[in-house]
Amino acid sequence: MRYTVRLWGVFLILNSSLFTFSCGKYSFTGTTLDPNIKTITVNTFTTSAAGGPANLPLQFTEKLKEYYQRYTNMKVVPANGDIVLEGSISGYDVLPVAATASDQAAQNRLQVTVQVRFSNSKDESKNFDQPFSFYQDFPANQTLTQSESRLLPKIQDQLVLDIFNKTAADW
Repeated sequence: MRYTVRLWGVFLILNSSLFTFSCGKYSFTGTTLDPNIKTITVNTFTTSAAGGPANLPLQFTEKLKEYYQRYTNMKVVPANGDIVLEGSISGYDVLPVAATASDQAAQNRLQVTVQVRFSNSKDESKNFDQPFSFYQDFPANQTLTQSESRLLPKIQDQLVLDIFNKTAADW
């Protein structure tokens, strides 16, 4: 009996290690980045949108850098990284989304769009230039100024996650 239990234990350990080693590009953080990618450059995003806080591009750039530092083993370098992220805040819009019977907005939406250029020097087939957009709704009886400080961090966090998933997790 004891011999059978040990045999099963060895079998499970060997199977687990074979599975782990056979997945060369898998990591427990969910990234599928090539192990040869060691550095990332995140150039400061600009803004081409009318509206939004003046420091929004800088805040967004810093959030991107922090996220990649936290969830990958890459080192953030100021220039010539193995992968490069750059772009601009291309949209900062407040839109009415729910009308009342008197044709007034019952709810508004703050939508932020970011145009992102991604360059991968190790695999140029992964390069892209595309927009990412996310929004949060707020009541029409609140002004944008009242809601902005609560909504913007959530929008930025989701945009960073979407960009990370596209670049590092290949989703």
